[in-house]
Amino acid sequence: QVQLVESGGGLVQTGGSLRLSCAASDPSFSSLNVAWFRLPPGKEREFVAGVFGNETNTHYPDSTKGRFIISRDNAKNTVYLQMNSLKFEDTAVYYCAARTSTYFVDIRQGAYKYWGQGAQVTVSS
Repeated sequence: QVQLVESGGGLVQTGGSLRLSCAASDPSFSSLNVAWFRLPPGKEREFVAGVFGNETNTHYPDSTKGRFIISRDNAKNTVYLQMNSLKFEDTAVYYCAARTSTYFVDIRQGAYKYWGQGAQVTVSS
């Protein structure tokens, strides 16, 4: 069982930056696909970034492309989400998730077996 713990959330002004971390309890994390999802207030949870294999294999939806960057440090069993040029609509609880390795980034939240507890990100306008 892989346990995931997010950190780095908080309050930031519009246009600012935050970096979220997702630390795993098991070294096998380095071989898993990892994605970030978010749950905005009053809305459904949505995919925001994903990676498989090394950092060159990433995928973002249009809403975060060019602003968010997902990266991983396998030596630390950690995946990061660097969020830049934050907007009010980025306010949400952010979750990292992991699943067994595939050769593509799966954007379906139902495909992920392991989930963190979530980190609140609030962007003030």
